[in-house]
Amino acid sequence: MTPSSSAAPVRVVVIGGGNAGLSVAGRLHRARVGEITVIEPREQHVFAPLQSHIAGGAARASEAVRRQADVIPPGVRWLRDEAFTVDAETRRVHLVSGGRIDYDQLVVCAGMRMAWEQIPGLTEAMATPEGVSNYDYDLAAKASPVLRDLRRGTVVFTQPPEPASCGAAAQKPMYLACDWWRAIGVRDDIRVVFVCPDPVPFGIPAIDRELRRKLDEYGIEVRYQRELTNVDADSRTIEIGHGEARETIAYDVLHAVPPQRAPEWIAGSGLSASDDPHGFVDVDPETFQHVRHPEIWALGDAATVATRRSGGAIRQQAKALVKNMTAVLAGRTPTARYNGYSVVPFTVSRGTVVFAEFDRAGRLQPTIPFWRSLYRERRLSWIADRRVLPWVYWHLILRGRA
Repeated sequence: MTPSSSAAPVRVVVIGGGNAGLSVAGRLHRARVGEITVIEPREQHVFAPLQSHIAGGAARASEAVRRQADVIPPGVRWLRDEAFTVDAETRRVHLVSGGRIDYDQLVVCAGMRMAWEQIPGLTEAMATPEGVSNYDYDLAAKASPVLRDLRRGTVVFTQPPEPASCGAAAQKPMYLACDWWRAIGVRDDIRVVFVCPDPVPFGIPAIDRELRRKLDEYGIEVRYQRELTNVDADSRTIEIGHGEARETIAYDVLHAVPPQRAPEWIAGSGLSASDDPHGFVDVDPETFQHVRHPEIWALGDAATVATRRSGGAIRQQAKALVKNMTAVLAGRTPTARYNGYSVVPFTVSRGTVVFAEFDRAGRLQPTIPFWRSLYRERRLSWIADRRVLPWVYWHLILRGRA
C-alpha cells in the first residue's frame, strides 16, 4: 500500500521550483506519495549551468530558459507564490501574498541567495557596461558580447568563497573567453586576473593539476587566497585582500560572482542550526531529514549537504530523499544514504571539459567507475556537458525520471 492510497492523501509541499524542487517533486509524484504542491514565484525557469556557456559566448541565452508552467512535472500543482516563513509546530507555510498552506511533509529546495550587497560597490558595478557575471541570467547574456568584442585591457574574474552554489563555475567563462581571444589573436593584448579565495584552483589534487595547466597555458595571473572586498565603479577599480593584505586592481571588465547564503526566512523560521552563519536548513547530510522536525526535509543548495554544492549533485540527493520519505511514511527507518557526490564540469576551452566528480571526502567518484582518468580534459566531456546534459535536464531530470 502506498501512502497516497489512504482516505486522506499525504500533503507534500515543496518550497522552490528550481532543479532540486522540480526533480524531487517529479520523483515524489512518480512514487505516488500523495498530493504534491510546488511553491515558486518565478514565471521563467533557468538552467543555471548554461549561464557559464552564455557568458563565455558558447551558447545563446534563449537555450537556458523555459516557461515555468512548461516544466512543472505532470500531476504536480504549481502555486505561484513565495515562502515568507515556516511554522514547524503547526506544519504551515506562510506566503508572501498573505496566504498560507498546510503540509504533512515539507521539502525545502529554496536555493541560495546571491548577496551582492555584501561587497561594497558591487551592485553598482554590475549596473555599468563593464560589470558582468555568469551567476545571473541577464548579466550572463550581457557578458557574452562584452567579452567577445574586447580587444585589449584588463579583465578580472572573481570566485566567491564557500559556501556557494557551484562556486568554481566562476572559472568557466574565463577559460572560454581566453580561448576565444587566443583564436582571434588578441590574447597577448588582454591582461586576465583571476581572484581565487583558496590556495589552489579547486581543492582536489588531480583536478588542480588539470586547471593549473590551463591557467598557465592561457597566461592567467592568479591571486590565490584573495577575495573581492570592495568595488569602485566610477574609477573602475577593485580591492582584493585577505587579512591585512590589500591590493587594488584597475579593470576594463569585471566578471564577479557575489557571496552567497541561504534565504533569510530559513533561519527566521528556526530551521537552521543556531551556530550556522549562513542559515542553511539543518538536515542530516546523508538522509536529508531535519534534525529536529522529522516531517521536514531539504536538499540542494539550501541544505547542509556537507559537500560542495552543485546542480549535478541533486540527482543523487533527490533519489535518496524520496526513498527515505516513502520509508518514513510507511513507518520504516530511513536507510538511503548520500555519500556527498558532487560534480563540477570545468569548460576549459570552447571544445573541452575537465569533469570533476567527487564525494564529500574529496575522493574522485567517476560516473564510469573503471574510468579513473575520466576527470582529465576531454572533448567527450564537453559533448556530454554542452549537448547531452541540457536535453536530459529539460526532458528527464525535471520530470523525476533521471
